[in-house]
Amino acid sequence: MTLQDLRYLVALADHGHFGRAAMACHISQPTLSTQIRKLERYLGAPLFERTSKALTPTAIGAEVIARARQVIAEAEAIVETAQLAGEPLAGPLALGIIPTLGPYMLGWLIPALAERYPSLRLSIREDLTAHLLARLAGHQLDAALLALPVGEPGLESLPLFDEPFWLAAPANHPLAAKNLVGEEDLRGERLLLLAEGHCLRDQALSLCGAPAAAPREDMPDLSAASLETVRQMAAIGMGCTLLPAMAVGERREPGLALRPLGPGLSRRIGLVWRQTYPRGAGLRLLAELIRSRLPPSVHAVAAVEE
Repeated sequence: MTLQDLRYLVALADHGHFGRAAMACHISQPTLSTQIRKLERYLGAPLFERTSKALTPTAIGAEVIARARQVIAEAEAIVETAQLAGEPLAGPLALGIIPTLGPYMLGWLIPALAERYPSLRLSIREDLTAHLLARLAGHQLDAALLALPVGEPGLESLPLFDEPFWLAAPANHPLAAKNLVGEEDLRGERLLLLAEGHCLRDQALSLCGAPAAAPREDMPDLSAASLETVRQMAAIGMGCTLLPAMAVGERREPGLALRPLGPGLSRRIGLVWRQTYPRGAGLRLLAELIRSRLPPSVHAVAAVEE
């Protein structure tokens, strides 16, 4: 069993198809099929359940694939450690980011990284928190920008900044008359929320104790996947919602009132990675860069809090 055999195995698991996996590995399909069967014979167990319509890892196959990812990641880390000994934030870095953060942060973060660390080869994955955590555990991501706290074991986190919440409400809503909206003002207010699975949905419900808005008879029943959709729903009078500060921006829609929430009504964003990840020094440099380039609408968490 070789490291290349494990790469073939992981490619097949990722693509779920011999032809596509073979193309990704730059080999022929018969060669890939032969190598996988040799690996199964060596291990003494079938790794995939094959049907005419699907290719699914067996129970033992799923465990072997997970361990193969770890072995590959560690082998790559050995090479990278040797190659990048004098340059801790260089080479490939797979970074995850939640959808309520990505559109408002990547526009200034990526150019800043390219300027400061030109040898860094960054790849970005935007997804829901649960999916990003699964990819971290599966060694498919090196780190992720998430809302804290994160309770999964085996992870390390650095707090980066606190992002205040704002209320977005129809201009004729009673709360639009306030300069500052407090937590008590939101009690009992029905909020427009993102679809299930978004951490911001849970944060809003926990923060305000407010129920989700019931659909109005004169409006469609929408399950929003983005903050921009929820923002537009508020602008046309469907209800109120909470926006993190970077999503508020400078743009103002007719009919939409934006009001800051009281002190302490915010979310904390941090950088999260596996405790076993060997390039933690590079990630701390990434954290320092982020803190140094933050927009004025958010508040950096001092490094001493780490």
